[in-house]
Amino acid sequence: MASKPNGKCGCNKGFADSYMLLNHEDAHFFDLLHVLLSRNLGNRKFVDCHAGGAVEESFRHRWLIFVSVVLQKLLVLIAKPLAFFGNCVELLVNLLVLNGGFFRIVINFLTGHLVVPERDGPNYLSCIGNLDVRVKLDAIGRDDSRYYASLAMMASKASYENAAYLKALIKNHWKMEFVGFYDCWNDFQGKATTQVLIVLDKHEERDTYVVAFRGTEPFDSDAWCTDLDISWYGLPGIGKMHGGFMKALGLQKNVGWPKEIRWDENIPPLAYYVIRDILRKGLSENPNAKFILTGHSLGGALAILYPTIMFLHDEKLLMERLEGIYTFGQPRVGDEAYAQYMRQKLRQNSIRYCRFVYCNDIVPRLPYDDKDLLFKHFGVCLFFNRSYELRVLDEEPNKNYFSPWCVIPMMFNAALELIRSFTIGYINGPHYREGWFLFVFRLFGLLIPGIPAHGPQDYINSTLLGSIEKHFKAD
Repeated sequence: MASKPNGKCGCNKGFADSYMLLNHEDAHFFDLLHVLLSRNLGNRKFVDCHAGGAVEESFRHRWLIFVSVVLQKLLVLIAKPLAFFGNCVELLVNLLVLNGGFFRIVINFLTGHLVVPERDGPNYLSCIGNLDVRVKLDAIGRDDSRYYASLAMMASKASYENAAYLKALIKNHWKMEFVGFYDCWNDFQGKATTQVLIVLDKHEERDTYVVAFRGTEPFDSDAWCTDLDISWYGLPGIGKMHGGFMKALGLQKNVGWPKEIRWDENIPPLAYYVIRDILRKGLSENPNAKFILTGHSLGGALAILYPTIMFLHDEKLLMERLEGIYTFGQPRVGDEAYAQYMRQKLRQNSIRYCRFVYCNDIVPRLPYDDKDLLFKHFGVCLFFNRSYELRVLDEEPNKNYFSPWCVIPMMFNAALELIRSFTIGYINGPHYREGWFLFVFRLFGLLIPGIPAHGPQDYINSTLLGSIEKHFKAD
């Protein structure tokens, strides 16, 4: 089953031909300081590195390692107060929404009718859900070429919610079958930190499984550590892939990516394997069924990494039935060799891959695409500006975000987005009206324009208002 771990990071890395692994738990002050002063990363006990070339000699690369580890240590330190603060914010917002505002809270309290939010209840929304409360799918019909892109984004947004809410949403509003919502194990963090929603969209012509990975929750330090972990593994014949994302998908410490596993039923499942088993069973029983993969933010990264392991294992049934991959605000996940490998495999198997990027969203521009980090995007980029006008590109403009020439234009754009919050409901109809919570969130864009642009609302609007039907019809 499992082999003995080796190396500094306590795991067997025999499945990889190269790697650069960071363990923030083993990083002490002087070790971090020496990273900045010494070119030899191999002498640092929190860095386990086996890679060709001299990329480790770059000061900028060592600076990025320093920042990554320091931020992870900080997030671990503030994990509990951050989660507590997030719970308080969510509770307050749900209290306001469920009672109809502040004054209604006072009246309901005095009259004994105060509605107290239940965190696991069917009416409780996450902070992400409260940014955009739309639930209906009837804005686009099933025969519309935009249907699966729109469904994918709505499922990506829904994946941030609790199981009771999802069951009610999918059954009562979407009229679909709720297959499951899974808390999945991260073998490196030692806890369940990856969430996956699976829905079955039944139709007389064919059935479609929708697999949606949850993205980064704003107050979840574990998810942020996954994003900030710039460790990587190089797989023979595939390329280098983001270590944090691979761990979230189901990489195992001692065995890597075996095709079949024996797993302790008392431990939550690994994301890749539980999804694969459900799809294997469902697709083999229904010859007309297909599936799509989707996710927002971190969820988008997991959605595009999933078929990589599927190709590695030569899962022929899944490869034949994968209809498309739709990611929204997805970060970069691998190097140029990995990008070339995926381009070839997606083309060979006729799998559509659409990467949605809204305006100044910071996340698709990370990790850096430069000579130090080597991360690359691939596939079609559907880029939308503030007016939701579509441009089909190979790479989003200002690809690494932190450009001094773009600061003023981005802040000006954020101010116009703030004004649009008041006008979009009148111009495009009540379906697009924005609430007070989203307006407050957009205020942050005046300081950091890329943060509000990463929210789900603009991606949903892009699938509805953007002229993507031209792209899909041409495709």
